[in-house]
Amino acid sequence: MSIATVNPATGETIKTYEAMGEEEVERRLQLAEATFRTYRTTSFAERARLMNSAAELLDEDRQEIGRVMTTEMGKPVEQARAEAAKCAKAMRWYAEHAEGLLADEEPAAADMKDSGASRALVRYRPLGPVLAVMPWNFPLWQVVRFAAPALMAGNVGLLKHASNVPQTALYLEDLFHRAGFTEGCFQTLLIGSGAVDDILRDERVKAATLTGSEPAGRAVASTAGEMVKKTVLELGGSDPFVVMPSADIDRAAEVAVTARVQNNGQSCIAAKRFIVHTDVYDAFAERFVAGMRALRTGDPMLEDTEVGPLASERGRADLEELVDDARRSGAEVLCGGERPGGPGWYYPPTVLAGITREMRIHREEAFGPVATLYRAADLDEAVLIANDSSFGLSSNVWTRDGDEVDRFVRDLEAGGVYVNGMTASHPAFPFGGVKRSGYGRELSGHGIREFCNITTVWHGA
Repeated sequence: MSIATVNPATGETIKTYEAMGEEEVERRLQLAEATFRTYRTTSFAERARLMNSAAELLDEDRQEIGRVMTTEMGKPVEQARAEAAKCAKAMRWYAEHAEGLLADEEPAAADMKDSGASRALVRYRPLGPVLAVMPWNFPLWQVVRFAAPALMAGNVGLLKHASNVPQTALYLEDLFHRAGFTEGCFQTLLIGSGAVDDILRDERVKAATLTGSEPAGRAVASTAGEMVKKTVLELGGSDPFVVMPSADIDRAAEVAVTARVQNNGQSCIAAKRFIVHTDVYDAFAERFVAGMRALRTGDPMLEDTEVGPLASERGRADLEELVDDARRSGAEVLCGGERPGGPGWYYPPTVLAGITREMRIHREEAFGPVATLYRAADLDEAVLIANDSSFGLSSNVWTRDGDEVDRFVRDLEAGGVYVNGMTASHPAFPFGGVKRSGYGRELSGHGIREFCNITTVWHGA
């Protein structure tokens, strides 16, 4: 696989990079190991100073790095700048909260007495170099939500980023270095996916985190399991967006459009399956389709563009195959569904209705601005449809009935339930999924503790 910036709005190759050779990878592994020995002993105050410095620099670079992200993967430039701002916010959040989240924990007095200890505590200690295998769709955010907690915990990071966002990957290494982190604290490895296995097997690498496809997750989990190394996986999603009769239908339809096409529809936590109670199905569908039709699709560098191109030619072809399969199997195309002419890997906002279980799009993740509409007779059927997926990343529920909320929170098989709002990640809340959406959690206290040695310290009388 080539490592290159290819502008998805034009198909033009902007810049190519040579993959790092074995000697350079070895140098960086040695540096990571050596750096960890000293960085692990730094104070939380020092780590926070460095992390806040990185956040300040990122804020200053927001315009420039936003244009780089848009050039590399096609998200509207306004959304790219917002992604940079979100990363700076997460850096500051962990700089402020890491020490408290990882503070020593003491057992209850009764347990102390029962254990026979004169003193006991639980301490969170860093593991060492952590390998991050990251995707292109949120090329800053996916990395920072790993890097900020990992570095604040005293670990060091090794980034294998997606091969189509090399400029963003190199920017991240430079950002942390400019902020004052020593060179080995955060390093980018410009390597192909075929080199990941050997690095993960290296004894100096203590753990791994991956955000990406199911096949990539299986490969990393398999090797990590063989080597007995901790992993966190965030894989695909096909999130349900359930609308019940008591919902504010106008607001639900408005948010549904954004929830489906954020990041050009290329988001694991984007709502993809819209499950609507039959009593409000027609009203919701009319508003939702009108909103999807009204979206401004075009050059992602323009400030008023709402939907840009897909990130790759292969990605567009995969999406087209799902739509064509559904159409052949009887799905109704309510809007979109046809590739536009001209350069770039554009695909129009599309809504499909009449989805059946036999259609591929019912089982597979549609990574692009394509929504599927389902009609549910009642709450029970809505839950059944929502859970009829191999994925379980997040979910959205629209209802003003408290009993219905309780039922959805109890029964939906997902890592998150967002009521009367759109799924979004925030540094204070844990993020991750169940089923084939992966395991482990990022963000919050749960995320920073994933790559810690949770150590019991016991003192005798």
